[in-house]
Amino acid sequence: MKVKRECVGLMAIIFILTCLFVSPAFSLSKKEKMRKEIRIMVQNTLSKLYRFQPQAKDVLRKAAGYAVFSNFGMKIFLLGGGKGEGLAHNNRTGQDVFMKMVEIQGGLGLGIKKFSLVWVFQKEKDFNEFIDTGLELSAQYTAAAKDGKAGDALAGAITIRPGVWLYQLTEKGLALELTAKGTKYYKDSDLN
Repeated sequence: MKVKRECVGLMAIIFILTCLFVSPAFSLSKKEKMRKEIRIMVQNTLSKLYRFQPQAKDVLRKAAGYAVFSNFGMKIFLLGGGKGEGLAHNNRTGQDVFMKMVEIQGGLGLGIKKFSLVWVFQKEKDFNEFIDTGLELSAQYTAAAKDGKAGDALAGAITIRPGVWLYQLTEKGLALELTAKGTKYYKDSDLN
């Protein structure tokens, strides 16, 4: 009887130790899987952007940094919202920062929308601000960006402010209008 209790006690200790050491490994595995999925989404999104706008490849390469997001949104009558995940890449340091976004919209509508966003930051200051403090959009933008340096390379991009451009991709290609009401971008504390 005493041997049986010792076996049960020993098995309990082994179980507890296994849980302590294996759980972090499972968590890390899940975290790495999510990171990998986001990186694949980024590559697929950039490939799609380059297919529709080949000059964008050079624009992103020369930029201080860029960020790529996948977004899923839904609107039912007067309210709508969405969420997304992505990655910001610093071209100078090569560092990647995993990020999230949330969106709240008002106005009449009905539907589900899936799209991707590619942010381009000409200056490292703007890129770092995007990473460190996030960014909130609260307006509607419609434009094709062009400047004296990039010319047609930014065609299809929307100017958010000087030196910050945004490409919005839908299933059909580049969208020339961005309705971003109440959109917030921030670091993903789980994946960084």
